[in-house]
Amino acid sequence: METAAVKSMLAWYREHQRVLPWRSLPTPYRVLVSEVMLQQTQVTTVIPYFERFVQAFPDFAALAAADIEAVLKLWEGLGYYSRARRLHACAQLVMENGGELSDDPTELARLPGIGPYTAAAIASIAFGRPYPAVDGNVLRVQARLLADDGDVSSQSARRRVYERLLAVIQQTPDPSAFNQAQMDLGAMVCLPRQPLCDECPLRVFCRAFASGEPTVYPRRPERRVTPRMHVAVGLIFYRGRLLILRRSEDQMLGGLWEFPGGKLESGETPSQAVEREVREETGLTVEIGALVGVIQHAYSHFRITMHAYRCRLAEIGEPVVACERLHAWVIAEDLPKYAFPKANHKIFACEGFAEGFQE
Repeated sequence: METAAVKSMLAWYREHQRVLPWRSLPTPYRVLVSEVMLQQTQVTTVIPYFERFVQAFPDFAALAAADIEAVLKLWEGLGYYSRARRLHACAQLVMENGGELSDDPTELARLPGIGPYTAAAIASIAFGRPYPAVDGNVLRVQARLLADDGDVSSQSARRRVYERLLAVIQQTPDPSAFNQAQMDLGAMVCLPRQPLCDECPLRVFCRAFASGEPTVYPRRPERRVTPRMHVAVGLIFYRGRLLILRRSEDQMLGGLWEFPGGKLESGETPSQAVEREVREETGLTVEIGALVGVIQHAYSHFRITMHAYRCRLAEIGEPVVACERLHAWVIAEDLPKYAFPKANHKIFACEGFAEGFQE
């Protein structure tokens, strides 16, 4: 970037920067929490989660000492739950090593859940170190600025942009503002589909704008068709309590609670899948009752259709759950104490779900 372009961008940033809770007090801990939460998640979604999280766990010591169940509960609904587990592990490692976060991106990248972008963002925003933080917004701004038609999703393109910006940021008196100005420019002005070029402080330097077709840049590969998975779960009630299982740590959504169930096998109906999955997962034999609901939910790389059935125990007497995973029989009032995936919350909202607790 030319010196004049940097000056123009920083002047724009001073006047138009977003008001974000982690910017008002950019301690290393708060910057780390915000950057981990912002991975693959929009700012507007993150803000309330960040505020609740740092209120409950205001520093590394508090987070390190917290029970992982409490951490996951505060993360509930934010998605990508492995981030929460890694952030918790990161805090514990920081406390084991004296309680201070390093300002060196190489050292930071060795911590759980911190990649090159997050390490550079923490180093620059929390410590003022001159390292470029190259996220999707920055890649788009840079691709348009230079009319670079390379594939920005490739590691080579990201590395090329990083090296180019490294030389620039080392000559910039405020590395934090430099990085955050590019992030804000990409988020507020240099939008993916409808860029606000007339409001952009870089338009006189921008080759994509000069070409008259700014949205041609950056080039991305064609999207793949998102696969859909059909799953079925059993809502097993017994004397006003509902059976829930805890997912193992090494699974997707690890540490969260769910209902017994799983994917439909070839030629299997949803109700048949519930009966089989419940037997395999818990050792219980159930009779399939009413269909409580069919919900649709999208994850980052696939979608699910989930069928939820109320189930009756076929056995007589106190149920014995033969399950290697943690399990619990919970009353309706205690459900909010447990962290569930977002898809399960859609089941909670289904008409007829609460009736099971009355049986």
